[in-house]
Amino acid sequence: MVLQNTVILQDGVPTRFHFSDHHIETRTITDAATQQGVRRNTLVLNVDRLDGRAVEAVLTTMAEGLAGKFEPYLKDKSYKNYKIIITQRGDGFLRKWTVQFIPR
Repeated sequence: MVLQNTVILQDGVPTRFHFSDHHIETRTITDAATQQGVRRNTLVLNVDRLDGRAVEAVLTTMAEGLAGKFEPYLKDKSYKNYKIIITQRGDGFLRKWTVQFIPR
């Protein structure tokens, strides 16, 4: 990717993150079934370290399965206290994520 502003997870590849902040953003997307615009909440995580390198990027997800793994850490932003390894497996609606929270 040319700009590296948005992190795109690769299937089966563990990716190490440190997140500095987050917010929930409402986005309009095209519904695949109806081809109409629909509004969806998106978890936007600010990435300041990616695989050990300093970066300024974001990881975004509309997937409840992945966002749910962060839920216990969002309110107090305690994810800042962890290195987080995310491994994505599968395709489309069958996609699953393994998320490891490793104390810094």
